Amino acid sequence: MEKEKEGMTAYINSPVGILEITASDRGISSLYFMEGTFPTGKAAGMTKECLDQLKEYFEGKRQLFSLDLDLEGTEFQKKVWKELLNIPFGETISYLELSRRLGDVRAIRAVGNANGKNPVSIIVPCHRVIGSGGKLVGYGGGLWRKRWLLEFERSFVQKDLFST
Repeated sequence: MEKEKEGMTAYINSPVGILEITASDRGISSLYFMEGTFPTGKAAGMTKECLDQLKEYFEGKRQLFSLDLDLEGTEFQKKVWKELLNIPFGETISYLELSRRLGDVRAIRAVGNANGKNPVSIIVPCHRVIGSGGKLVGYGGGLWRKRWLLEFERSFVQKDLFST
């Protein structure tokens, strides 16, 4: 019941399934895909703000999240996760490019491993990292969710290109 404290855990039924959001006193600490039935619970504080921003994202009204994050991991993992936040909505980069941005192309496997351990899916957009040649590889929520998220984001970017 510790994490289930009032408002510290919340759920949203999204187009890619049920998402479980947890928060600490410092920020959002995880956002994971869940299988099964939609749990009930009342969101408050940071989880309520996260739910609101996720709803806006899935409605196509939000491209950037403005939430405090409380990510637990190694310094290297945190460095990778911070760099993921620089990938624009609707765009993708390769694991090699991510390694290059972090200053060491030889660290591609370590970068891929850190990307896969991202505890805050969607908000820290690990789904925007793809394999060389545009191949969809590795996503903890399943490749179908990665494909859905990328196509969803691209559909809004393409609409923006032709807006007046």
